[in-house]
Amino acid sequence: MHYKEVKQILSPNNGMNIYRGCSHGCIYCDSRSKCYNMQHDFEDIEVKSNAVELLEATLRRKRKKCMIGTGAMTDPYIHLEERLMHMRKCLELIEQYGFGVAIQTKSNRILRDLDLLKKINEKTKCVVQMTLTTYDESLCKILEPNVCTTKERAKVLNIMRDNNIPTVVWLDPILPFINDTMENLRGIMDYCIEAKVYGIICFGMGLTLREGNREYFYKKLDEHFPGMKEKYQKKYGYAYEINSDRNKELMTEFYQICKKYNIICDNHKIFSYLHEFEEKEEAIQLSLFT
Repeated sequence: MHYKEVKQILSPNNGMNIYRGCSHGCIYCDSRSKCYNMQHDFEDIEVKSNAVELLEATLRRKRKKCMIGTGAMTDPYIHLEERLMHMRKCLELIEQYGFGVAIQTKSNRILRDLDLLKKINEKTKCVVQMTLTTYDESLCKILEPNVCTTKERAKVLNIMRDNNIPTVVWLDPILPFINDTMENLRGIMDYCIEAKVYGIICFGMGLTLREGNREYFYKKLDEHFPGMKEKYQKKYGYAYEINSDRNKELMTEFYQICKKYNIICDNHKIFSYLHEFEEKEEAIQLSLFT
């Protein structure tokens, strides 16, 4: 871990990453790619030391309320968050200034902040986005070794459901020859159905590989799936998009399940929902009398 002072905390589309790098150890992580120009080891987490102060100054200046997105590059609930609590401090500011939030995570550490998520959702909109890739718990511990398993993430989705907090699932990535099975898909979809998720973001059954994350991915394949790296290299070479041979049948099943259970699966519609700020009627009425 190391600290760095930064000049801004929100991107032009109001995305926020309070950390850079990750300790979850997911073998396929795109954020390891060299194109992101990280100047430190991925596991040497960069903590943006002035993130909370910058966020408050930025929210205070904003003329129009909006959704604040977090977790696109680095999960805000990595292990350091337990001690530093920077995400919680940011949520306190988001709630205080009346903004909405869309959080992307794989960690059940988010439950620590359930009280704040509920407060935000009472005024405007809080959306919890949870990544689910692998129904098999043993396999999940190999692919995503240092974070809670899919079953535990599903419990988070159910808790959010019970507290009327909308959820979105990222069904991504699906690894050819490893978890691109009908059993895996149906298991994950069962979790989504039970949790009554708003929508599922899916770009197809596969993953992306480029310089940086490809080398790490292949290293982990050698460790856990002997011979698999050679299988990937022979079939895909240096392709960026790695599509499963089962993509068509799996996506057909995916769309059929979403349609049956009224789960939104149009990525553009879901992204619009994540960026659309809403102010609850009760909050509007309260503001008129304060």
